[in-house]
Amino acid sequence: MDRTNNPIKRFLNRLGPGLITGASDDDPSGIGTYSQAGASLGFATLWTAIVTLPLMIVVQHICAKIGMCSGRGLAGVLHRYYPRWLLYPVVIGLVVANTINAGADIAAIAAAINMFVPIPISAMVIPIAVAIVVLQVWGSYHLIVKIFKWLTLSLFSYVIAAFLARPDWIAVAKATFAPHISFTSEYITTIVAILGTTISPYLFFWEASEEVEEEKSEGRKNLAARRGATDIEIKKEKIDTFVGMVFCNVVFYFVILAAGATLHVSGKTDIQSATDAAQALRPLAGDLATVLFAIGLIGAGLLAVPVLTGSAAYAVAETFGWPSGLDEKPKHAKKFYGVIAVSTLVGVAIDFLGINPIKALFWTAVINGVVAPQLLVVVMLVSNNKHVMGSRTNGLFTNIVGWLAALIMFAAAIGMFLTWSS
Repeated sequence: MDRTNNPIKRFLNRLGPGLITGASDDDPSGIGTYSQAGASLGFATLWTAIVTLPLMIVVQHICAKIGMCSGRGLAGVLHRYYPRWLLYPVVIGLVVANTINAGADIAAIAAAINMFVPIPISAMVIPIAVAIVVLQVWGSYHLIVKIFKWLTLSLFSYVIAAFLARPDWIAVAKATFAPHISFTSEYITTIVAILGTTISPYLFFWEASEEVEEEKSEGRKNLAARRGATDIEIKKEKIDTFVGMVFCNVVFYFVILAAGATLHVSGKTDIQSATDAAQALRPLAGDLATVLFAIGLIGAGLLAVPVLTGSAAYAVAETFGWPSGLDEKPKHAKKFYGVIAVSTLVGVAIDFLGINPIKALFWTAVINGVVAPQLLVVVMLVSNNKHVMGSRTNGLFTNIVGWLAALIMFAAAIGMFLTWSS
């Protein structure tokens, strides 16, 4: 049967940047942060998956719409319409954070593989990094998207692992829908980290750039052809974004649940890596839960690293007007692919400095939680700029939710600093 006549295949074919963005949000740094939240606080932060979902859907929809309507990525829009003092700090901060995240994610992939194959983690880091870069440089955009879509399936392993952990479902329901919110330093800092790793700055750039990439792959090679979006295109994007963000939050909810039901209950409240969380599940929830958690970690890392380095490369290339795109031949976009390679290799170098990966990722998430609301203000201003968006500026509902997301993240960050000083 032709796949266009199969409703399931037709639906899956509609999914692209939104699904990949949502799945890549559950990268090893996110898994590590959610695992630490569950280990240290039990089920106490489960409610964040419910609260952040509408915020994520609207924020990523706005970012996608910026790419679709302007024909440029987010950095390209800032370069064209806004001052350099705003553009450069944003791009530099993005590249630094993404590079650290990518390095730690590569180490997490190697550590998870080590659970199945007795090869030293340090011996696997460089080959994994090289393989990822080769895929990005020489693989076509359509090939990369297909691989990414298949990798998203690995994240369902976290859902299965959570059920195998046999949690107290009454306690889970209470924590989800009637939470007790604490104002301690540990609790508020964890909330900021969850917000930072969930509504993360690199996703703003990736979503907008991938919408542009999608249009290029459809033959709209010049800016004039890409500018603007039809009602049908916006509807398709909304479905894609909705599915991606729901997928992301389902996974992050069940990671916290699994860690809370096992690690926290057994008193293991401080884990050193996401693989530690996987190994700790073994005596508490059985070998299968451990295997599923590790498989999810490998898939999440392989999905997230190209997104991290790719979003950094898009931002840098758009800032300086370089040719960019995963469908571009290496000889035509040397600098774009050069940023991907350098970002990956610097990230790998960080892996050999002996820095505790879970602590680095957790605090990177906290930093993202402080930086993201400031960038959200920029995103909201851009998405209401008629010179950029034409007639597709935000409606009332989108503006309310978008500004609410920024307000909540600002409040959480301020609350964290206040608890530190008290």
